[in-house]
Amino acid sequence: MARSSNLPSTPRAGDGKSAGGGSRNGGTPSTGAPIAGHAGTPAQGRELRARGKRTLRKLLDAGIEVFARRGYHAARVDDIVKVAKTSHGTFYLYFANKEDLFHALALDVTGEMATLAAELPPLESGPAGRAALRDWLERFADLYQHYGPVIRAWTEAEISDSDFGRLGNDVLTGFSRALAQRIREVDPVGLDPDVAALALVAMIERANYYVLARQVQVSRDALLDTLATVVLEALLTPSSR
Repeated sequence: MARSSNLPSTPRAGDGKSAGGGSRNGGTPSTGAPIAGHAGTPAQGRELRARGKRTLRKLLDAGIEVFARRGYHAARVDDIVKVAKTSHGTFYLYFANKEDLFHALALDVTGEMATLAAELPPLESGPAGRAALRDWLERFADLYQHYGPVIRAWTEAEISDSDFGRLGNDVLTGFSRALAQRIREVDPVGLDPDVAALALVAMIERANYYVLARQVQVSRDALLDTLATVVLEALLTPSSR
């Protein structure tokens, strides 16, 4: 099994992102509106105007597409600029190399994951509680689908750099802490909240990974409905349900 701990949760600073919404509005998963994303080493400390932010986003999205099609190791800067329909010179205004672009994408994923973890709703019985949890799980699925190639490179141990490993551990820790806090609020009998949180994070991440990697065939609605039901049934006592 691939390592679920190598997911890309330190919050991003100064990227102008707001929480809420979903990817169905045509933006990135947690914002509902296009954002610039992180720039690479050459653009650090340089304020980007609207056109520069659009170019940066175009390069980042092209990177995701190329990593999806060719894999991390086989991807080349030449592939990325062709998909982005720009020049090598423009690429190097924003990124030092392919690794620099991947690192920027990793920071994007890290920030999105941190925001999502912080917005995990209370675990409550009844239709409203189940709907809130399902909506949160759908946002997770949106994020996982959008940044799939980046996350897969992490989880399939394609990236061995220690910085990426630390980011992956941060995300697992952030998600586990958020879920453990919600578990403590419902105080399930006979469950260690930290261990239960780790088990549930692994289940949610692996389920989305298998669907994304097409290792299993299941509809999106069936996946989200089942995950929401399993989480609530596992944690809420019969009396609270």
